[in-house]
Amino acid sequence: MRLIALLIASLFITTAQAQAWGWKSHPATTTTTPPAVPLVTPAPGNFDYYVLSLSWSADWCATTGDARHDPQCASGRDYAFVLHGLWPQNEQGYPDNCHTSQRDPSRSQSAAMTDITGSAGLAWHEWQKHGRCTGLSAQAFYDTARKAYTSIAIPPELRHLNKQIDVAPSVIVDAFIAANPGLKRTMIAVTCDKGKIQEARICLTKTLQPRPCSPEAARSCHLSGAEMDPVR
Repeated sequence: MRLIALLIASLFITTAQAQAWGWKSHPATTTTTPPAVPLVTPAPGNFDYYVLSLSWSADWCATTGDARHDPQCASGRDYAFVLHGLWPQNEQGYPDNCHTSQRDPSRSQSAAMTDITGSAGLAWHEWQKHGRCTGLSAQAFYDTARKAYTSIAIPPELRHLNKQIDVAPSVIVDAFIAANPGLKRTMIAVTCDKGKIQEARICLTKTLQPRPCSPEAARSCHLSGAEMDPVR
């Protein structure tokens, strides 16, 4: 009976902590591991640097988007690396889903981002999860994300990829470094999903200059080769 009481108490604590973060309730069968320190609602603007996340559109479509019939994945869209997001990052951990006094973006503001995000829905989601933590207004966040995206040159051999290739993630890193003077290996990570190149993630200062990634953000895919579908 004492063991059962302790388990009930631990579940109560976990639920209270989750509510403090604004998380939705999970089914009773869900188990969680309590964090080592109490959860604190992150304050907007309180972060160390940004992670610019660039998603290889064709591979995202192959693994996820096609099944959703996402308009980003229609033929002729000509998307290569699209903007997944501009994420506030700390040297340890990162804030998300912050409470902010800033107003949410309008539909037209989100729709104006589709040339680099692929969809208005993604732009809205990124504001909701990450943009609210920057301390910026919605329009200022979108403008900053666009500025960050355009500050990084997409390697031309990838921008115009017209056939599927099998490539080591380290080769993608080398291509970005070659296309962007000042970018170093410590400043970029490439991730994979289901055997395909997923994203290139570049660490930037708050003034959008390349900087070394913290260990958490520097995790790269270590496959010897991953598929990369052609631009479509």
